[in-house]
Amino acid sequence: MLNIEILIAQIVNGLSLGSIYVLLVTGFNLLLLVAMIIHFSFPVIIVFSIYMSWIVMNLTGSLALGILAAVASAILVNMVSAPIFQHIMRKRGSVDINATMVISMGMGMLITEWTSHAINNGFPISFETEAVDPHGWLRATRAPFIRAGLVSISYSQVLTLLTGIILVAALFWVLYKTKAGRAFRAIAENPDGARLVGIPLLKTGVQSYILTGILGGLTAALMALLLGQASPDLGDQLGHKVLGISIIAGLGNLGGGLVIALLLGIVEAIVQGVFSGGSWSNTVAFLLMLVIVLAKPRGVFGIKL
Repeated sequence: MLNIEILIAQIVNGLSLGSIYVLLVTGFNLLLLVAMIIHFSFPVIIVFSIYMSWIVMNLTGSLALGILAAVASAILVNMVSAPIFQHIMRKRGSVDINATMVISMGMGMLITEWTSHAINNGFPISFETEAVDPHGWLRATRAPFIRAGLVSISYSQVLTLLTGIILVAALFWVLYKTKAGRAFRAIAENPDGARLVGIPLLKTGVQSYILTGILGGLTAALMALLLGQASPDLGDQLGHKVLGISIIAGLGNLGGGLVIALLLGIVEAIVQGVFSGGSWSNTVAFLLMLVIVLAKPRGVFGIKL
């Protein structure tokens, strides 16, 4: 049995982790809705951005430049890959979006192999060294923000959760309160109708790449803050979870993805509190995904495609 204090701490930890999942799933679903891409390697691109941030911080010792490098690299990779996907999506009405998933998986494998061999000799990177963090700002976030009995909540957890909430709120504001957001949603609802009313599909698709690149770079910064380290295979692990969350919620369902992502983060954190082995959290998470998919093949909240 979990002590109530430990349970509270694990729930807060789960919400912090869940906020990361929310950002990942939202970017994944945005590309799926607007660009009609199953971008399985989106989490791999984010891990690549973490590595770029680590390299810049290792060279300069600047946290600001590290965050800038994460955002810039995510946007750059998205924009470089855009022509490949746009070529496939030139005839949107007859395209099989599963083909984009295959291409995306290939991109992810290439990026993972490169980070495995070209950076830090394939070993995991850490943001908690003096070379990367000479001023000790990131290491200071490991200090407890709240400590009461067995409950210990760090500054990094609080910062990740609050920043994640702000980013998700800002993204939903863009989607539902701006002209660009209305264009995104119009294409998601009816691409042919959007074209008829004068919405440029190519330009709007490119804008979605830029937006998800910015979101991906900021997510990379939050992951570095929360985890303090990264490894080449982290992107693949996150990719499976993001795809699973999207399928459980309903492919393309932004609101449903938000709910399921937060719930998965909480479930994983509680399981880690019960079992000392971290791998059990993945086992339980994917077992729940299997049960839900069998019961609700179209997702809990319904497919939005």
